[in-house]
Amino acid sequence: MPDFTARIDADTIRCEITASEPLAAPVFCFSLMAPGAVVSGGTLIRSLGSWCEVALPDLAPGRPHEVVLRYAGGFSPKNRAWLPLGPYLRHAGGITPLPPGPAGVRPAPAPEPRPAEGLGLCPPPSAWAPAGGRLDLSRGIATSDEAFEAVAAIPAVSRLTEAPFLSPAGAPLMLTEDPSLPPEGYRLTIAPGGLTLAASARAGRFYGAVTLRQLQIVHGDSLPTGEITDAPRFGWRGQHLDCARHFFEVETIRDLLGVMALYKLNRFHWHFADDEAFRLEVSSYPELWQKTAFRGEGEALPGLFGGGPRAGGSYSKDDARALIDHAKRLNIEILPELEIPAHALALNAAIPGLRDPADNGAETSVQGYRGNSINPALPKMWEVTEALTAEVAELFPFGHLHLGCDELPEGTWEGSPAAAELKEREGLETTDDLQGWTMARLAAGLAAQGIRPAAWEEAARGAQGGIGNGAILFSWTGQGPGLDAARAGYDVVMCPGKNAYFDMAHSADPDDWGAAWAAIIPLEETVAWQPVPPGAEDVADRIIGVEGCFWGEFTTRDAELWPMILPRMLGIATKGWSDADGPALRALAEAHAAALAGPWGWHYGA
Repeated sequence: MPDFTARIDADTIRCEITASEPLAAPVFCFSLMAPGAVVSGGTLIRSLGSWCEVALPDLAPGRPHEVVLRYAGGFSPKNRAWLPLGPYLRHAGGITPLPPGPAGVRPAPAPEPRPAEGLGLCPPPSAWAPAGGRLDLSRGIATSDEAFEAVAAIPAVSRLTEAPFLSPAGAPLMLTEDPSLPPEGYRLTIAPGGLTLAASARAGRFYGAVTLRQLQIVHGDSLPTGEITDAPRFGWRGQHLDCARHFFEVETIRDLLGVMALYKLNRFHWHFADDEAFRLEVSSYPELWQKTAFRGEGEALPGLFGGGPRAGGSYSKDDARALIDHAKRLNIEILPELEIPAHALALNAAIPGLRDPADNGAETSVQGYRGNSINPALPKMWEVTEALTAEVAELFPFGHLHLGCDELPEGTWEGSPAAAELKEREGLETTDDLQGWTMARLAAGLAAQGIRPAAWEEAARGAQGGIGNGAILFSWTGQGPGLDAARAGYDVVMCPGKNAYFDMAHSADPDDWGAAWAAIIPLEETVAWQPVPPGAEDVADRIIGVEGCFWGEFTTRDAELWPMILPRMLGIATKGWSDADGPALRALAEAHAAALAGPWGWHYGA
């Protein structure tokens, strides 16, 4: 195998390739974090967004060849994640992979185990009245309640401690019903002789069980006695996962659901469709996932974002059903997302007829893609999107469907005669008007089927008021668009990039990993905001929750997920359930890090 190294040098990336055998006219193939350019050492002969193919001179064995790259569009490399991903050489003899650089976060050592301050529960409970005694939990808890059995069966949680959670010889548990408690609320009394748990619904019993499991992980065999009264602030406490840029195995998603449950998150936002892939196996247009689930040599799309010569996968309907059932046992609903009308490069690559052939516009997405939108003036667009939305909505019983609607490139449809005719016919003037009209029509179709639409913040745009139809909007560029949407009558989930995007780097260290366009996000920044900011009390009832997001552009293997979202998930869990400031959250992380660092690569140091 050839030798390959890459390093950041000011605003450039210096790559050195040393062949082990003579190679005539090789092509250096790789992906960056954004569109790139060649400074020296080769000629860029093909690019697609962040994907680059650079023609090199003949390589002699043992003689290093340097290629100097830079980012286009004013970007500069921030850390190791910005070096070439998935590099390989294409040549007359075939494909030769290049050694990848060390990828992913390098987790810092976890602290030595030490007693938790107070309860050490994350998120902190609504109220805790200590009684000063201890309960021996060395033999677990004696109950056959289904909610407790569901917590005991979570593999991701069981890996954190060898202590038994349920046992006929364990501490006795008395369950009582209290209709005055909210559905996800509970009251837990821990006494030296046993436990009493009051709840009004299965969700409350489940979170009471989660609390006890967490206390067992943090405190071991001896629990402090007292009474916990607890209920969440928000009904929507979410975690998003981008499986389009990187294909995450089903078992990884199951583990993520388990960790979410441990921290009382209850909405999994499944992003399986984007520019780079459509990964759900659908019957209405099977060519969509068949042609785009894998990227690389000979595929519809090249090895974008670290795919190398070939990488990817798809989720069958049986996979989806199994995840839905697993999530349901963990009090988690799954929100599926399609991407309309932008982020549709894969859709266009698989299905012809979704763009106006007479469109002479030159719009380019922020990812550097040309032609990554679909055109609502074409009947084919409606045929495809209505079939897909109906099929996906039917598969997922949550009764909600996220329609995307983010990052439509500036100038989209302005070069389309068909779109111009549609705008004139419908009394629309701007691109935002046409996008809003499009989303409203799609949303109305869903609402008529009893499905609640959802979308990113941009769906509120347009002279007609945007998507409407009772849609939930997700505010990601900041909280301002969410507050505007709330004042326009929308329910809003807050997921501001500078606090809640866990693909952002933990620190400014060039040896760190991740993006930086929104912010650098150490643990404390995940709670350095208010979901309902001061002055927004008039729309407090429209802010229905919070969500953490993880985008997969920098992910080359599943294991890289964990040190990016942990411990920062504790911040989103805290904002969704109760509240805590940065130092308090750091103390909670210390209480949990010793257990979670081993199986999950907890990045305690950031």
